Amino acid sequence: MKNHISEIKEDFSGKLETVTATEGLQIIESSFKKTVKELFGEMKNMAPDEKKEAGQLINDLKNDFEARFKAIKEKFLNSPSVTSEMDLSIASPEFVRGKIHPLIKVGKMMEDVYKEMGFSIAYGPEIENDKHNYEMLNMPYYHPARDMQDTFYLEYPNVLLRSHTSCVQVRYMLENKPPFMIISPGVVYRVDEIDPQHTPCFYQIEGLVVGEGINLANLKWAMTESAQRIFGESLKVRFSPCYYPYTEPSAAVDMSCIMCGGKGCRTCKGTGWMRVAGAGMVHPNVFEGVGYSRDTVGFAFGWGLNRLPMLYFKIAEMRKLFENELSLWEQL
Repeated sequence: MKNHISEIKEDFSGKLETVTATEGLQIIESSFKKTVKELFGEMKNMAPDEKKEAGQLINDLKNDFEARFKAIKEKFLNSPSVTSEMDLSIASPEFVRGKIHPLIKVGKMMEDVYKEMGFSIAYGPEIENDKHNYEMLNMPYYHPARDMQDTFYLEYPNVLLRSHTSCVQVRYMLENKPPFMIISPGVVYRVDEIDPQHTPCFYQIEGLVVGEGINLANLKWAMTESAQRIFGESLKVRFSPCYYPYTEPSAAVDMSCIMCGGKGCRTCKGTGWMRVAGAGMVHPNVFEGVGYSRDTVGFAFGWGLNRLPMLYFKIAEMRKLFENELSLWEQL
């Protein structure tokens, strides 16, 4: 053991004579601590008399080098000749900035448009309950309209991922009285098959306007004006009768397909139009459910935000928004 310790002492002494930086000293110190630990481990097989002598030698070695390490550290710390190993003259690698995701970009554009029109922004939880997501929106548990918005359940039947941001509007009305104008942007979930226009997870911007004298003409102006501010005054917007359980009367809102100029293509399924929103006058049952009078009037609308960047950037398929194709981002 004595000869072995002498060899270790000589080896580490040589290493300390050549060390020139703090980083190198740390490596040597770590290796030394590991070696000392191994030496103490070898003592378990020794006789009692040998253990006493070996223990004294190992402790002497340990104390000696701990003092050396400390002295060299102080020398490095106080020496004015020590310089950084970092070469500041080396050119930095080229840094390529990313781009804002099309969904975020168009979403912010929509928010800015509605804020200019006097709307406030309201947010709510993505994990919802059945009451706010369905029941208070005129869809009791037996209502067939639930099938249109079938979503993902965390704890069936009451805890689920919201299928629209209309539940944010419900929560807002429970805490606020008219008049008001709000939009509620956010991610929503539905059990939709993936195709050029659908994904199970997508984004919406819903709006709600409640106050005296609100009518369908106000709704039509708000939808048309916001769309044309984003896509240009030449954009065509059409309204057609539709069904939504929380509005009556209700309308589907279509925009002329920018991909084909209205001629018909795969993206618009040959119709020349793309359905981008739903809208209508808020159903009296919804107002009654949040504690308002059934005579309250207002309109609501919901944009399918994923489809708007498709039109704005002329992206043929919605799936491209989630596939991280660098060649696509470079074009936007």
